[in-house]
Amino acid sequence: MKNFVFMSPNFPANYRMFCRELARNGLRVLGIGDCPYEGLEPELRESLTEYYKVGSLENYDEVYRAVAYFIHRYGRIDWLESNNEYWLTHDAMLRTDFNISSGWQTGDLHRIRFKSGMKEYYQKAGIPVARWHIVDDYDGCMAFIREVGWPVIVKPDDGVGASDTHKLSDEDGLRSFLATKRPDVSYIMEEFITGQTISYDAILDSRGEPLFETGNVTPASIMEIVNRQDNTLFYIVKDLPDEVRAAGRAVAKSFGVRSRFVHFEFFRLTCDQHIGKAGQVVALEVNMRPSGGYSPDMMNFANSTDVYKIWADMIAFDRSTKPAGEHYYCAYAGRRDSKRFALTHDALCQKYASQLRMVARVPEALSGAMSDQMYLAVFQTKEELFAYFEDVSREE
Repeated sequence: MKNFVFMSPNFPANYRMFCRELARNGLRVLGIGDCPYEGLEPELRESLTEYYKVGSLENYDEVYRAVAYFIHRYGRIDWLESNNEYWLTHDAMLRTDFNISSGWQTGDLHRIRFKSGMKEYYQKAGIPVARWHIVDDYDGCMAFIREVGWPVIVKPDDGVGASDTHKLSDEDGLRSFLATKRPDVSYIMEEFITGQTISYDAILDSRGEPLFETGNVTPASIMEIVNRQDNTLFYIVKDLPDEVRAAGRAVAKSFGVRSRFVHFEFFRLTCDQHIGKAGQVVALEVNMRPSGGYSPDMMNFANSTDVYKIWADMIAFDRSTKPAGEHYYCAYAGRRDSKRFALTHDALCQKYASQLRMVARVPEALSGAMSDQMYLAVFQTKEELFAYFEDVSREE
């Protein structure tokens, strides 16, 4: 029996379904987390052979001891994953320290975690990248800005999501950022790209071949959503555009991705720029894990399938026979509690009762990017999709 260590299997809550499908496929699923066992959902407890509670998942020594305990009790670990961006570094360290070969190692971290390291592999795939500069001092930054022009985007070179991301439009903004930036963080500065954020999402087998493919579109920048505390709107596409499919597959091969669920981000240019022509697909960043939050559920609703099972089939059998059914657009609409809307919660749920697939409060840890109250709905046409977005967002 194969041993699979799942890190933080209880968060986000839907990740329990990865564990469920692994167990159904005959794997021994061993969980490590900081939640008391009694606090785990019953379905998750039933999927785990054993659970090891640590005081903090941030404490590497504690997590290391947990893996060592599992090896002593059950033998060699075949897989170790969290499927969570926040823990990718710890995942790689544990694989390296315990000689678990099925996944990224510490030597891979620079190219899969650091935005500066990703660019070489996008370029090898033939995907244009934004010009960039590692933030140093005022003079160094200004020399770069004179080359690319205002505005520029600044963010941690090794960062999660859109946190600590800044759009700088003038010298005063640059001076303010340099005076207040975190001294322990390395920042990357990039030319500003005018485009729509799109993604390639896939489950890839041990040969790097896709078992499942889809993508999402975010009409507004996640950075702007977070910084302005705006509502969150994005959707899973009904059918993946050919050019996005081609770009995603090329990037997967460039990075040498095997046996993973991935989320590759691109810009589709909305006007001609230094980096390319309007409509062209250019690089943003790679994420070597599933798209966050409720995205796996959205993929299921959009494709009438089960990505939790497809992923677990890939782990257990290196294949999957789970077919996709009818395709839809699946829309995520997140509302902020601080806003007052023309359609109340009850009115919205009543109007879209036949399209809604999930309605829930967003965990506080995700609400910065995902808003406070979320609604997932499916639609046959873009016209219906955008009418829904309009209804959700319209304020009093």
